[in-house]
Order: sequence, then structure tokens, then C-alpha cells
Amino acid sequence: MRILISNDDGIEAPGLARLVAAARQLSDDVWVVAPEVKHTAAGASLTMAKPIVMRQLDERRYSCSGRPADCVVAAFAWLFRDAKKPDLVLAGINDGRNVAEDLAYSGTLGIAREASFWGAPAIGISRVKSATISPADNEWLAELLHNLWKRRNIWTAEGHWLSINLPAVLPAGIRQPSIGRDKIARKAEVVEEGEGETVLVFPRGRAHSTMPGDENAAIDTGFATINRLKWFGETRLNEGFVSALRPQGR
Repeated sequence: MRILISNDDGIEAPGLARLVAAARQLSDDVWVVAPEVKHTAAGASLTMAKPIVMRQLDERRYSCSGRPADCVVAAFAWLFRDAKKPDLVLAGINDGRNVAEDLAYSGTLGIAREASFWGAPAIGISRVKSATISPADNEWLAELLHNLWKRRNIWTAEGHWLSINLPAVLPAGIRQPSIGRDKIARKAEVVEEGEGETVLVFPRGRAHSTMPGDENAAIDTGFATINRLKWFGETRLNEGFVSALRPQGR
């Protein structure tokens, strides 16, 4: 099994190293393509029509000057262009939970989303800040990934991927929570004001708001969470409403 791993915290992030260690318990064909630096809230954005620099740091280990999702494109469109494509794409382990609106903002989940565009099963993995790290964590995560891979026919489908959040302490029970609301970038701070110009900063952090049954509630009580996400889909409009929109001429 060929596994591709990336992240949004940068090529030297400890969480990336831990995910690689867990993945190597599943396969000896593990590749890393990760950004040179940290990209917070990069989402699924791509670098278009501008140069991206790829640097080979070791066997099967590359850094990318672009954004997190660029790493997936570089892997599929360049690194594995004439070779076997990855069977599984892993993103993380993100330094901090990815919940609520993070499903749209997160560079970690942007990696998994981009992988789904290339038809690859993908899992984005995040963990709360200041977690209690144990040598046994890698074995627990490796077993979870192994179980997910064995049952991939249940969760893999076009345009779908998984989001996993890990609590402070492992091992942990697993819940499938509802998606809550815990807005980041919820305020603006004025740094400087001048004639016709205002400089703003959107400070880091969140309110840690929660509702019964949502991701924060489960994570805060010691559970790992798993959600199956998808990028496509629609809610059909009423046909009578659509017909009423058609211009009749004046």
C-alpha cells in the first residue's frame, strides 16, 4: 500500500513525524510531501500560474514552497505522474482540533479534500493542543488507521473523506459527533489607522463554544471523534420557484 502524507504545520512539525511513524506500521511505502512552513487556515486554496519549488530532503520526503493542497497536486501531477498513485492520503497530525467552521478553513482538511478530487481515500487527523504524548500513541493510531483501511469500502466514495480529532489522552473511545459552531476569525482588531486606510488583524483563537453532542463536547470529555465529509452535493430548489425566476420581458 502506497501512503502519501502531508500537513499544514510544515515539514518539520512534530505531528507530521508522529503520523509518519504510525503509517509505517501499515506500510513500508510511505511518502511525505509537506509545506516548507506553517499555513494556518489555508483551506483548499491552490497556487495557480506561479512557480512552486519542490525540494527532496530524503528518500520519499519532499518539501513544497506552496500551500497544503499544493502538496497533493504536486504529488499526483508530478511526483507520481508516471508511477503508482497513492492508495491512501493522510493529513496531519494537526496541532489543534479542527471542528465546526474549520471544516472549510482547515489546511489539514483541505489536503484531504484535494486528495478526494484525485480519487484517493483520504483522512485528515487533528489533535488538541498541549496533548499528553505517549510512546503508545503511535500504535493506537496505527491500529485505528488499519481498521479504517480494512473497512474502506464503507466510507470511501467519490468526493468523500474523513476528519478525525484526537483528545488530549490516548487510548480513547470514538464517537461520531454532530458538527457544531465555534467560529474563528470572529473579530477584528485595529492595529493602525490613517487617512483612508485601516490595518486590521484577525486574532488567533476561538470561543470554544459547544453544544451537547458536537465535536467539542466529545473531545473535551476524552473521546476521539470521526466525521465523514463530502465536497459535492446540492439541495434542489422548488421547480415552481425556479420557473418564477425566468425573465418574462418588459
